Amino acid sequence: MNVELGPKRLALLHTLVPTATKFALLANPDNPYTGALVADLRASAASIGVTIEVLTANTNSEIDAAFESLAQKHVDALVVSPDNLFSNRRVQLITLSSRHAVPTIYSFREDAEAGGLMSYGADIPGEYRDVGIYVGRILKGEKPAELPVVQPTKFEFVVNQQTAKTLGLRIPPALLTAADKVIE
Repeated sequence: MNVELGPKRLALLHTLVPTATKFALLANPDNPYTGALVADLRASAASIGVTIEVLTANTNSEIDAAFESLAQKHVDALVVSPDNLFSNRRVQLITLSSRHAVPTIYSFREDAEAGGLMSYGADIPGEYRDVGIYVGRILKGEKPAELPVVQPTKFEFVVNQQTAKTLGLRIPPALLTAADKVIE
């Protein structure tokens, strides 16, 4: 599900930086969902008249190199793909985004809470709650094969205004109103 939210992340980032014409996607080439995410983002980018540069990385040094290439490629803003590799390197990504002054949107609330600019993704505590309900149904005798597939229904948009100020960005009122949480 998190991969399918890529176009929404791009739209939120474009709302924040409406003059941006070139966006980048940081993706793990070893993730089997990367191809689908790239295709979705390229289609979404074309529909709003911007381009997407795909940067791949699966090591610390490749992440560093990807950020170094942002200026050379004249990238205006960055979307970080949902991937455990990037979640485990949260501090590195946030530090590099700040150092290179690139507006960045992440997939998980924890990224924005740790100093990232914005995040948009599924409500993870809500998903855990749903899993508990599902397990409860199984423990009460329902057959797992007969239960419906459940997708996340609640999504969180978090904006970190401190990071925006550091980057010299003004968050539009529409984004602040849409945010589930604004970090002052």
